[in-house]
Order: sequence, then structure tokens, then C-alpha cells
Amino acid sequence: MGRTRACEAPAIGIDLGTTYSCVAVWQNNRVEIIVNEQGNRTTPSCVAFSDVQDCLIGDAAKNQIAMNSSNTVFDAKRLIGKRFHDATVQKDMKVWPFKIAEGICGKPKIEVSDKGVKKLFAAEDISAMVLTKMKEVANAYLNADVKSAVITVPAYFDDLQRQATKDAAAAAGLDVLRLLNEPTAAAIAYRLDQKATNRGRPINVLIFDLGGGTFDVSLVTINKGTFEVKAVGGDTHLGGEDFDNQMVKYFVEEFNRKEGKDITTNPRALGRLRVACEKAKRILSSTTFTSIEVDCLHDGVDFSSKITRAKFEELNMDYFNNCMETVQRCMKDAQWDNNMVNEVVLVGGSTRIPKVQQMLQEYFDGKNLCKTINPDEAVAYGAAVLAANMSGKGNKMVKSLVLLDVIPLSLGHELLGQFMRVVIPKNTPIPITKEVIGVTIEDNQPSFRFKVYQGERSRSTDNILIGEFVLRNLPLAPKGVTKANIRYDVDADGILKVSAEEPLTGQKNHITITKDKRRLSKEETDKMLQDAKRYKADDEDYRKKRNAYIALDYYVYNLKTKLNDDNIRQRLSQEDIKKMDDVVQEAKEWLKTNTLAEIEAIVNKKKELDSKRRHGARTSSSSGGRPKKVVTINID
Repeated sequence: MGRTRACEAPAIGIDLGTTYSCVAVWQNNRVEIIVNEQGNRTTPSCVAFSDVQDCLIGDAAKNQIAMNSSNTVFDAKRLIGKRFHDATVQKDMKVWPFKIAEGICGKPKIEVSDKGVKKLFAAEDISAMVLTKMKEVANAYLNADVKSAVITVPAYFDDLQRQATKDAAAAAGLDVLRLLNEPTAAAIAYRLDQKATNRGRPINVLIFDLGGGTFDVSLVTINKGTFEVKAVGGDTHLGGEDFDNQMVKYFVEEFNRKEGKDITTNPRALGRLRVACEKAKRILSSTTFTSIEVDCLHDGVDFSSKITRAKFEELNMDYFNNCMETVQRCMKDAQWDNNMVNEVVLVGGSTRIPKVQQMLQEYFDGKNLCKTINPDEAVAYGAAVLAANMSGKGNKMVKSLVLLDVIPLSLGHELLGQFMRVVIPKNTPIPITKEVIGVTIEDNQPSFRFKVYQGERSRSTDNILIGEFVLRNLPLAPKGVTKANIRYDVDADGILKVSAEEPLTGQKNHITITKDKRRLSKEETDKMLQDAKRYKADDEDYRKKRNAYIALDYYVYNLKTKLNDDNIRQRLSQEDIKKMDDVVQEAKEWLKTNTLAEIEAIVNKKKELDSKRRHGARTSSSSGGRPKKVVTINID
């Protein structure tokens, strides 16, 4: 087995999966997938509590789930970084046998009975237990106390979810060298596959990663040791668990209809049915039909039924179609056509489903799918390679590894008129630093308020507010004079920090989007992309309205500035000055109450002001009955 000495403690790679986790290490000049105490190369991401013994983790927890479903926790990854009232959490709560309660600040808590005592755990706590288990598996295999790891996350995990994963790792006693996107890890595994290493030219690879609870698509160009991600897409709430849920729902309805009993009130029965459905799903990948049999399922009633592959596909066709729509969107983002993809690589256990493979192959005009890497182990494999790279270990190929990952959605802040200024567009390679200049929008403005958003819409309020901060004690000056240097930093883990500084006074402030700052949930991410496409024309109209509004705002501001000019005021009577001051004040009030006015209304208002500016500054008639000369206030 080639064990290392206890003092060496190599860095490991961990695929922290929704349903199963896997750990690997680089040694003996290759990647070794580490087996657990049961001899299995993957470990269930499952934790069980009971009234008589300490908590169980992994295979031992999964093996007793049918008998102790309400105290056996799985799918913690689907909760991590979420809020109790998120639509996906509310949906999952209806099918999970364990209870979810609302904690402080709306954080979901998992409620279990541990040795007769009710306890509440956060998703990070459960993930930390799973990571502790994977660390112990690695320690036993390596005869070393592992301290550091590369841990993989879905490409579409937001900052909150990424930070929560790092918190779980810290609780498990692990230093996270890097949070690595799962499809990028799979691309590394593909690169080290013999088929890939024989190519001397750049190749374009589509990684299709459909696991137990998440789905990712990544388009990667591999050129020797450089991995350049061109575009990513995905769903942090789509996978094998959803397929299981559809089967459970189908059989629950059948049982209730046949027996006239409501099985949904029996968590233990639902847990046993779920185990049977998961088994049936796996069988249907190799046969066209199978049966479900559960003794004494509910109220002493045995349950037996059959399901065909065709029925399974019918139940889940909406999910399969969503997968292909994501592929199509990702290809469009990268501006690739089908002929540009050299390989389609399958990753994740759910890619074994024949219908998924068929639809993917048809999309790429019959192209053979790459199945040379183990779909259950590829992500951990790639993580182990990066861990070796970052530790200075490995062969020449490992040491030459260069990763260029991307952000999934655009980042920016709000400008006047609720307009989102995009600073870092979606699919920008990370790590990345961008700097822009912001200016005051009012005279003697004492502070800047920065609202940071993520999304693809023109109007800031149509996107997701992920954080805000204030830069105070600005030097008082006319509108547009005081400036702030705004800096966006996205690190290699995809975590964002926004800072601002006023250069004259040195006033500074910043925000780091961490576990305490709200970022996107899965349904919000999906809605961002769908809405961006659906409302493209509306966004263009809004952009035009916003530009017209800004133009009118500056017109009014310049008019006010001219009125304050001593040379012009000397040429006007006090009555005329008051009239024009009233015109300006009325225009300012109109702007405040008409931020969402249509372009026609804004244009008409501009014409009205222009008319008053040119013809309203007229003095009273002289004693001879003739009017004095009209004074035009020129702001052009």
C-alpha cells in the first residue's frame, strides 16, 4: 500500500458530495483513492443519532436508515448556506424524514434526538462530521495526521455556501488549501487520463457532472497543464435525490390509492420506501423494469409494485430537460458550437442513467461520450492532484498544473436610477481584481452607500443584493467632484471582497461576502439566468430610460449651477431668480418621484424645462409698456 510515515501528513483531496463522499491522495507517483474501513471507495454523506449509542457516520449510518429514519441526516449539502424560508428548503422538508426548524437569523436547523436529548444541528455541523470521517479514513490509510486538503464544491455554489463549507472544514480540523469547483476537478482527472495525455494540441472538453444532489456543466479548454474554464452552468439543487423523490411520490400516491391509508404521516415508512426507490433507480440503469417490495410498510400492510425504465424517465423528464437547457445555455455563453467540443466527459453517479446519456449524445449529433474515468471518483481524483500541486508534490505534469476558473454570474453595484453597474461580468476568470471610480451624485454629499449585487439584469433591484457598506466623512464638494476608488477582489475560492477609498481623506471601508452576508440560493441563481434571457428586451428599454433619466438629472443640476453663477444672477431680477429657482426645485421634486418614468415623459419634461429656461427669465414690463430683454441661461 506504500504508506507514508506519520510525520509526512500529505495534503488530500476530498469530494464532499451530497449523497457520497470520496477522499484521495497523491503518492507513489499517482493518485490513490482511499478506501474506508468497510473497503469501500466512497462513503455515504450520512450521519445518524440514536438513544443508545454515539452518532454513526458513513456506511454504518446509511445501513440503519430504514429503522431510524427520523434521526438519520443526509443531504446536508442541500442545506448548507441556505435560509429556512428558501423555496428549495421548504420543498425538501416535505420529503425528508428528519425535521427542520428555523434557527437564529432564519438559518435552518436539523432537529434530532441524541441519546434521548433533542438537539439542533446546522448543515455545517453535519458536513463537519462527514469531513471528520473522511479525514479519519485518510489518517488510517496514510498513518499520518492529515492537516490540509483541497475540498470540492459545485461550480454554482455562492459565496455563502463556499464560506460555510470552509467553516465545516475548520470544524473538522482541516486547513482548506483551495475550494475547487467539481467540474474543474473532473477536468483535471480527465487530463491525467491516458487518452488525454497523448494529445499534443489544445482540446475543448464539456464536463457534464450530474451527481446525487447537484448538477454542473463546465466548458474547459485544456492545453498541456493549463485548464481554462470558458463558461459554467448548473443547478445546486438537481440530482439523483430528486429522481428518488419523484419515485417516492409516485409510490406514495399508489399506496394511498390502493390501501386508503395516508403513508405521509409515517416518517419511518417513507424512509424505508426511499431506500427501496434508490435501489430500484440503480437497477433501472441496467434493466428495463424492476419491482419495489417493502414488508409491513405502513399499518402492517406489505407493499409490492413494479416500475419500468420508461415510467422512471417520464417521472423525471422535466429534470432531464433542465439538464439539456443548461448545456445549451453554457454553450451559448462560451460562444461554442457543437463541432468545437472534442470530448463530452461524464461525471457523477447519475450520469449512468441511460436517458441522460441518450439526450446528451443526441444533442451532440451522436458523438461518443467519454466514460474512461470513474464518475464516482473523478472529482476526488482531481482534488488530490491539485492538493499535490499546491503542496509542491507530484510529477512534472502535476507541478505544471495551472487553473483558470470563472465566476458564474456578474458582480456589480447600484448607480443612480437603480441601474446595476457590472464590474466583473459572468464567466470572468478568477482570481480577479477590478477597480472602478465612483463619484458623488449630490452637492455636499457626506457619504457613499455601496450596494453590491449579483445577476444579469439591468435594474439592480431585479438582481440579488449580496451586501452593502457605507463610506462616510467625505469632503463636502459639488456633485461629481468627490470620487471613490472601488475595488472588487474575487479569490481563487470564488469569495468576493469589495472595498472603497476616498483618496483625498483616506477614508476606507469594505465588505467581504462571508457566512454572515446573503448570497444566491439555487432557485435565485436559476431565476437570474432565466429572467435575463426572458426580459432582455425589457432590460434594454430600462437601460434607455435610465440614460434619459440621468441626462435629465444632469440637465437640472447644471441649470441650478448656472443660476448660482454671480454673473448670470446680476443679469436677472430677483423675481426672475425666484421663478427659475422654483422651476429647478419643481424639477428636482419631479425627478425624486418619477425614477421609473417612461422615456416619453422624461423627454417631455426636458422640453418643458428647456422652454422655461429660454423664455421664463423675463422681467416685468417697463414703465413704457415694453418688456425688457429676455436673458437665456445657457447650459449647453
